[in-house]
Amino acid sequence: MRFSTRGHYGLKAMFDLAQHYGTAPVPLKSVAERQNLSVQYLEQLIAMLKKAGLVKSVRGAQGGYMLAYSPEEIKVGEVIRALEGPVAPVDCVNEFDPKECDQADFCITRIVWEKIRNSIAQVMDSITLADLCREAKRKKKLEKS
Repeated sequence: MRFSTRGHYGLKAMFDLAQHYGTAPVPLKSVAERQNLSVQYLEQLIAMLKKAGLVKSVRGAQGGYMLAYSPEEIKVGEVIRALEGPVAPVDCVNEFDPKECDQADFCITRIVWEKIRNSIAQVMDSITLADLCREAKRKKKLEKS
């Protein structure tokens, strides 16, 4: 299973906004430069994250984007689902809308896909943006030592 650049780059953008949480709104151009992302692609991702209620925008000369909630309240899983959709290694075990399968009652491999889905969801839902910020600080501190 592989996530697309939407999830990868969107999470990078949310991490960047989390690092600047509590300050002025952050222009997308700044996020794009720091995270080495295309501004145009980032605009598309931010629109999806805004629609999901994870970011909000501020208009004007000092405008930009900011997290809608504190980094402690936003889980990686919420970001990934907003950009990628529900976790589903195969359609019949989709988190929110599993497809009907005429073999569901006797499909032995379904157990495997459910365990994979649950494991991925558990990991994504156990990490917050604040956790990512703490880890980044820890790594930076180790690099200086």
